[in-house]
Amino acid sequence: MKIPTRIVFSILFCFIILSKSNFLAKAQNTRISVNVGVILDFDTWTGKMGLSCINMALADFYASNSYYKTRLLLSTRDSKSEVVEAAAAALDLIKNVEVQAIIGPENSMQAKFIIDLGEKAQVPIVAFSATSPSLTSLRSPYFFQAAQSSSSQVKAISAIVQAYGWREVVPIYIDIEYGQGIIPFLIDALQEVDARVPYRSVIPPLASDDYIGEELFKLMTMKTRVFIVHIPIDLGSRLFTKAKEIGMMSEGYVWIITSGMTNSIRSIESSVHDSMQGVLGVKTYVPKTIELENFTLRWKTKFHQANPNILDVELNVRGLWAYDAASALARAVEKAGTTNFDFENTTGSSNLTDLATMGVSLNGPKLHQALLDTRFTGLAGEFNLQNGQLQSSTFQIINVNGNGERGVAFWTPENGLVRELNSTNTSTYSTSRRNLGPVIWPGDSSSVPKGWVIPTNGKKLRVGVPVKDGFFEFVQVEHDASTNTTNVQGYSIDIFNAVMKALPYNVDYEFIPFAKPNGESAGTYNDMVYQVYLGNFDAVAGDTTIIANRTNYIDFTLPYTMSGVTMVVPIKGNERKNAWVFVKPLSWDLWMTSGLFFVFIGFVVWVLEHRVNEEFRGPPSHEIGTSLWYSFSTMVFAQKEALLSNLARFVVIIWVFVVLILTQSYTASLTSLLTVQQLQPTITDVNQLIKNGEYVGYQEGSFVLGILQEMKFDPSKLRTYKSAEECDDLFSKGSANGGIAAAFDDIPYMKSLLSQYCSKYTMVHSIYKNDGFGFVFPKGSPFVSDVSWAVLNVTEGEQMKEIEKKWLGDQSDCPSSTTQVSSGSLSLESFWGLFLIAGITSLSALIISFSMFLYKEKQQIWIRFDSKNSIWRRISHALRIFDNKDLSSHTFRNKALKDRDEIDYVHGIGASDASPSSNCPTSPISCSVHTEPEFTFSEDSGTPSREYFVPNQHGHEFLSAGANEQIGLPNLSQEGSRTQEIALENC
Repeated sequence: MKIPTRIVFSILFCFIILSKSNFLAKAQNTRISVNVGVILDFDTWTGKMGLSCINMALADFYASNSYYKTRLLLSTRDSKSEVVEAAAAALDLIKNVEVQAIIGPENSMQAKFIIDLGEKAQVPIVAFSATSPSLTSLRSPYFFQAAQSSSSQVKAISAIVQAYGWREVVPIYIDIEYGQGIIPFLIDALQEVDARVPYRSVIPPLASDDYIGEELFKLMTMKTRVFIVHIPIDLGSRLFTKAKEIGMMSEGYVWIITSGMTNSIRSIESSVHDSMQGVLGVKTYVPKTIELENFTLRWKTKFHQANPNILDVELNVRGLWAYDAASALARAVEKAGTTNFDFENTTGSSNLTDLATMGVSLNGPKLHQALLDTRFTGLAGEFNLQNGQLQSSTFQIINVNGNGERGVAFWTPENGLVRELNSTNTSTYSTSRRNLGPVIWPGDSSSVPKGWVIPTNGKKLRVGVPVKDGFFEFVQVEHDASTNTTNVQGYSIDIFNAVMKALPYNVDYEFIPFAKPNGESAGTYNDMVYQVYLGNFDAVAGDTTIIANRTNYIDFTLPYTMSGVTMVVPIKGNERKNAWVFVKPLSWDLWMTSGLFFVFIGFVVWVLEHRVNEEFRGPPSHEIGTSLWYSFSTMVFAQKEALLSNLARFVVIIWVFVVLILTQSYTASLTSLLTVQQLQPTITDVNQLIKNGEYVGYQEGSFVLGILQEMKFDPSKLRTYKSAEECDDLFSKGSANGGIAAAFDDIPYMKSLLSQYCSKYTMVHSIYKNDGFGFVFPKGSPFVSDVSWAVLNVTEGEQMKEIEKKWLGDQSDCPSSTTQVSSGSLSLESFWGLFLIAGITSLSALIISFSMFLYKEKQQIWIRFDSKNSIWRRISHALRIFDNKDLSSHTFRNKALKDRDEIDYVHGIGASDASPSSNCPTSPISCSVHTEPEFTFSEDSGTPSREYFVPNQHGHEFLSAGANEQIGLPNLSQEGSRTQEIALENC
């Protein structure tokens, strides 16, 4: 019989169903439940939201990972917002329930106690809402901060402060672990951007509204208007409501809230939201994903089902951290294995508070390592516990405006402030204001607040002034005993008054002398400046020099005077009636060089003209005199000798130019010496003072003492003065008689001294560079920038000239110190270039002339000279040739032609006058024709003899120089003017 097919399929289906049920039952029996504790405050929003997210996280996780063998079994405890309750709950969970891990607690104070319990029992404590950075300082390996630490946002806050240029910030924080933990990190971050914290406002956790109001009124009386609020959302709501009530949410105020409030800002009431208009906030940035959107919708639905009485719920980042923490713990438990979930117990009492009998989890070390190795992308972003702490991520800067919040910028650890994430221009860290979007500030203002105002508490600015024993033109303090009032005046005081009036706002201030009860000065300028650092003065107005070591603890404004430390010495006048005043225009080295060059130029001209110019020939004395006369006469351009050599002319042209410059400079300098009063310092070199052991002076209490000591002045050679009159008295005595040879002080003081004694002293040069006088304010004071701006306006205006004329006098009648220091003597350094040109020109002319001479006379000097003769005889022979005239020059050729014409003329006269019967025969042309002399050398004597081609009655023949005397002819080496006499004798 056949069984119906339908029946067969029904049987098979039932078998499959039964098999699957049996399999699921067996799988259910193989799952291992792992006890995990949860400690939260069930009455708080964070507790309710956190527990809901933890449950959903485990449900979602095991739904997608059904094959996991482990299942977390939650044991919840309510801490009731008490530290003791939280600690007792943790002890109960560890000792009695033997949990493998604890999620929670909710706040940092509770976590600080539970961490120790977890470490002792080796039970990991995973906190998703305890954000105090002080928890990580406990260095417990079993504590995992699955939330961003509060300290991770301080860089973002300091970037905002730096971007807007605020210099002072007041933090407002709750006086518990949550608030106290961030303050050291916040102050360090602010100091890195040159912002200081003048005051810290601490709010107790149970502070009443009246207490909050009193604290806000205190802040209102201060000048700082930038507040950083780091308190829980419930206390923060009350604070901003009170701030709105007393008028601190108006224009000019700046409020920055930390992520603790910003992350929950959507859950606050609308009335509180209205009180927070214009507030800036730092918010943890959570990337928007589809998974996050779906979870948010599912969470709202389930939360409303479980809590129907709670409306308008908003999921924040703490709920996401709770979700990710539970997911991470489920992963880590599965990874750690399914064995050794037991505790190693110790015998003892069963009392719940007996810590000595608390067991140790055997699976704790494995679970600890598994949590460290857990990495995944959660709802809040990347989950990665490095060293047990969730790593910092991006923050968003928001502006509370209208009914919600508006994004202004983002901050990342790598790029700082950026307008948009994933921007292409993110290569460097930036805190530029341009990367911030528009902000609506408190009071519905779009103008960036400057961050400070003049205090409204009625207190005046306390301005310290120095008490001086001299130089009263700068600061003078006078006390009127009859009226018990103090009058402060002077150059520095008038400038300070003018500067404060130039500010765009009114500032009330009073001058407080830095003096002892008896009226004497209370210390040095360094001591007075230090009072600003201590808070005894709000500022210092006076002749305070800006130097580097003072800026370590106070700030200076821009200087209002000239800068530098200078040396002042007595001056002496030159004696006008000195008989030797004419030698003073030139220094001795210039006189010597000029004289040597006059002689040298004379020698060069003689060498170049001797062979071609009759005026430079003759006896040695005549030639020397002519050469020197010609050279020195160029000083007055009175030379009469005509130059025939082109080389000599070129040399003289250059030399005349040099002489022109020298004579003009000499004339100008001599005129100045004779007509202008020459005042010169007695000494110009500081090293000469030290070398000579001279006494020098400085103003008592001045920082100049340290400079002189650094310059190696002998401390026993230093004398002090208090006023310009005392300084003049010391100068009058002289260094050898208990006085000084020089004084060192700031330029303004020295200008004051010279305004009274400008005919007796002069400033030589600056020995030390500083920035001049400035006004002193506390480090980071917002007054500095505004007062510096006002200083520029005052010093550049006409008012500054009036103040200087009033207190320092008109110094236009005093000779300039720069002209007094000049010695008036012209040195070789100013003219060595001219002498170099003249020297090179002269040497070049000599070389060219000598080369031409050697080339022209090469046959007489080199070819016909016996090689056996010594070099000195050859040089001597060359010099004898050089001493002769250069008959081939155009000068002597022209002269020979002229002489021949004169001889022909004489013969013509003789022929016409002679009678036919005369016995005197008609003479042929008897004019001697000068040709190039020929030289022959005698083998006996080696002495050259000159031969001349001359006419005689027997015809033309050569006659040696030795034959001239035998026939009665003149020696042709002498003057050629006797040729005419030879012709007449032949007649």
